[in-house]
Amino acid sequence: MSSLSVYHVSSPELPNKVLTHLEDIASTLAEQGVRFDRWHAVAKIQPGAGPEEVIAAYQENIDKLMTERGYLCVDVVSLNSDHPQKAELRAKYLDEHRYAEDEVRFFVAGRGLFSLHIGDYVYAVLCEKNDLIVVPAGTPHWFDMGEHPHFVTIRLFNNPEGAVADFTGDDIARRFPRLED
Repeated sequence: MSSLSVYHVSSPELPNKVLTHLEDIASTLAEQGVRFDRWHAVAKIQPGAGPEEVIAAYQENIDKLMTERGYLCVDVVSLNSDHPQKAELRAKYLDEHRYAEDEVRFFVAGRGLFSLHIGDYVYAVLCEKNDLIVVPAGTPHWFDMGEHPHFVTIRLFNNPEGAVADFTGDDIARRFPRLED
């Protein structure tokens, strides 16, 4: 189940609130400029489907978002616990960073935890199947895929080379809960 836990930066051990209803999550994040939504496939996706099939199942939603926000590129990332570099890939995004462009992720399958550091608060968004999150450019955040990752995501970009992380150097991410497998 998707959820949003909101923490004050001074109390990473205890969230101020925990939300589990789509409307509550979406409206709370919208107040911070973050989009959270749900998409549904127009066609059934078989396990092991290739990127083209995955994109085709969500093409209408992808096209609409690309038109609305001017994104130029789309790809699919699939990662599971059998991946030989899963620990390195997880570690790559566990520290606070930001991008010069929006970070757009749609979860076709699996889950991941985005933690957004906005002002004096951390918004920990557990994204699961059918969840879309759009983290605005410049928003400090980190991402945890867990020790045993399992997800398929569609990513949208403005830059054909993909987004380049700018690490803040702040150790805040180490103080907050990680994704429990």
